[in-house]
Amino acid sequence: MATGGGSVVVPRNFRLLEELERGEKGIGDGTVSYGMDDSDDIFMRSWTGTIIGPHNSVHEGRIYQLKLFCDKDYPDKPPTVRFYSRINMTCVNQDNGLVEPKHFSLLANWKREYTMEKILTDLKREMASSHNRKLPQAPEGSTFGIC
Repeated sequence: MATGGGSVVVPRNFRLLEELERGEKGIGDGTVSYGMDDSDDIFMRSWTGTIIGPHNSVHEGRIYQLKLFCDKDYPDKPPTVRFYSRINMTCVNQDNGLVEPKHFSLLANWKREYTMEKILTDLKREMASSHNRKLPQAPEGSTFGIC
């Protein structure tokens, strides 16, 4: 039995079940959501996220779809995050929609307690940042077409 204030490490699938339940209930103001791609995937690897663009930015009112892939090392390592909807942001690879960890500090400095919800809310905050909120965007409905 652990003593001395050690914390309990929640197993991967329990953690993902908690995230699924939270994602299905809706997050905050409803402008960010996520859920599993395939309810039959017992490893709970493939997820879809949605972000409605923030006010006072070129993203306002746009709906962005993302794919999150939680490998066997999640939550110890971050998921792979890729925009399906075309978006011009400094942290997104313009060839394939991949959110590049070296340009998105949450992924670069990943901590086990971070969640898919945090990734999506931080991406939305990044959309509204001074270096992203006015960047020219592709026509609404454009996709990277790779997911």
